[in-house]
Amino acid sequence: MIASGSDTPATASGGSVRALARGLAILRYVNRMGETRPGEIAKALNLPRPTVYRLLETLEELGYVAFSATSNYVRVTRFAAALGDGYALTSELSQAAGPLFAQYGQRLVWPLDLTIYNNAAMVIQETTHGRSPLSIDRGMTGYKLPVLRTSAGRAYLSFCSDEERGVILEHLRRLNDPEDVPFLEQRWLGQLFEQTRARGIAIRDSGEFRAQTASLAVPVRSGGNVLGCVSIIWIRSAMSTGKALETFTGALTELADKIAGSLPD
Repeated sequence: MIASGSDTPATASGGSVRALARGLAILRYVNRMGETRPGEIAKALNLPRPTVYRLLETLEELGYVAFSATSNYVRVTRFAAALGDGYALTSELSQAAGPLFAQYGQRLVWPLDLTIYNNAAMVIQETTHGRSPLSIDRGMTGYKLPVLRTSAGRAYLSFCSDEERGVILEHLRRLNDPEDVPFLEQRWLGQLFEQTRARGIAIRDSGEFRAQTASLAVPVRSGGNVLGCVSIIWIRSAMSTGKALETFTGALTELADKIAGSLPD
């Protein structure tokens, strides 16, 4: 009886250590990927899916990870910032946007995207494409959008710092994507930036990307920096650009300001 009793704590301790090791492995993997799905974690770490979900729930309760409000993606939070190199801010931005996207998505109906700039692309972090009855796209979270041919990229370039803009444009020139070449002409860029800053909102409406749709985008700014962009997408045949500007500019700007205002100090 004594031997049996003495084995119990050891077994429990071994199980706890294994759970801790698995939890840390999951946290490291999520941090390294930036964002991922539980199924991808299970496959990468060779763990049962129920185990992954259970440990993610624990990590979420402790404040180290957060599930997207609009998709099945999970990200690290600022409490795990010491483990990474910048994904915490993206996670905070997404967490702030999620509830607001749900609110404004119902009000505006047309789909919304939250994007960040990353390595010559605007990457969708949150979206209401899956919820909007007017969307022609699904599964857009994580999708990479071109910078020069989307309203999100144009908004980012127009409102980011001169130094960052120069680095991004030089990178795009080196990549030399044939579809980008017409939009890298200096005179065109100058007009784009001037007009976008004057309006406070960027436009894509000439079939340069996804010919069926058009979009508007505004920057999410905090402390003088552009953290990302909020876009609204509509079917071109359903609404003119003028009508879209009249209908959406105020709400889109308000949404971006609320996202920025919801970020922790």
